[in-house]
Amino acid sequence: MSKYEFILAYQPQFPVTVMCEVLEVGRSGFYAWKDREPSQRDRDDAALVVKIKAAHTGPRRNYGSPRIHAELRDDGVRVGQKRIARLMRQEGLQGRCGRRKAPRTTLPSQTTVTIPDLVKRQFVATAPDQLWCTDLTYVRTWEGWLYVAAIIDVYSRKVVGWAMAEHMRVELPLAALAMAVARRRPAPGLIHHSDRGSQYTSGAYQQALADAEIRASMGRVGTCWDNALAESFWAVLKNELIYTRAWPTRTAARTAIFDYIETFYNATRRHTSLNFASPDDYEYRHTTRQAA
Repeated sequence: MSKYEFILAYQPQFPVTVMCEVLEVGRSGFYAWKDREPSQRDRDDAALVVKIKAAHTGPRRNYGSPRIHAELRDDGVRVGQKRIARLMRQEGLQGRCGRRKAPRTTLPSQTTVTIPDLVKRQFVATAPDQLWCTDLTYVRTWEGWLYVAAIIDVYSRKVVGWAMAEHMRVELPLAALAMAVARRRPAPGLIHHSDRGSQYTSGAYQQALADAEIRASMGRVGTCWDNALAESFWAVLKNELIYTRAWPTRTAARTAIFDYIETFYNATRRHTSLNFASPDDYEYRHTTRQAA
């Protein structure tokens, strides 16, 4: 907001003379600005603000200027990101900011495991179903904790398997793994990366990986960066959904998380790491290139 715009906005509350003195502008300049016809740039900005507000409201009010820029670009609007950022500041629009990381849910294994770290923080894949990563988190509801497990395809950032329960026993991540295997039917040799929580080191989980011919990989104990991509997904989920409201019941949280993952995150949410494509779009482009 310019000084003249500020004076005009607060003209009913304060004398123009006083505001001009405080802001060190001339009254004649203010009145000349006030009576002037809007420039073409001002009219273009006003029209652009309408488009920005529509794009900002559409993706659940989560997008900042980079994703708004990508959204408008795909709609045929050619405008710079800096201009969008300026107009968003003027209108008080912003993307959701991060919050403090939630406490860890990893229960360290009480048994010695020899599973190597095949990833070593290099979360890179050249095609779907080469590398998956997984983790657990929890959501506070008025009824108690709701635990969530998710498996993410590193290539497309798509959540390929997920499960929710009132407990964090091994059955929870096993359900997410079963969904991922049933949906994707990966070829033998896929790498599955996790932390060294007791759920993932358990005999039942390791047997499920072996049955699907999936190679197990695990980061070091107490080092969240070794599973950073999965941790990043939890941060996005909580920032864009969980922290936006209270959750009276586990059922309400379950329904919202299901909707977020399946209809928004996988299908439409733009990812900076995917050149602002959604996971579904990114995998579709890969399939199209392979077919060609």
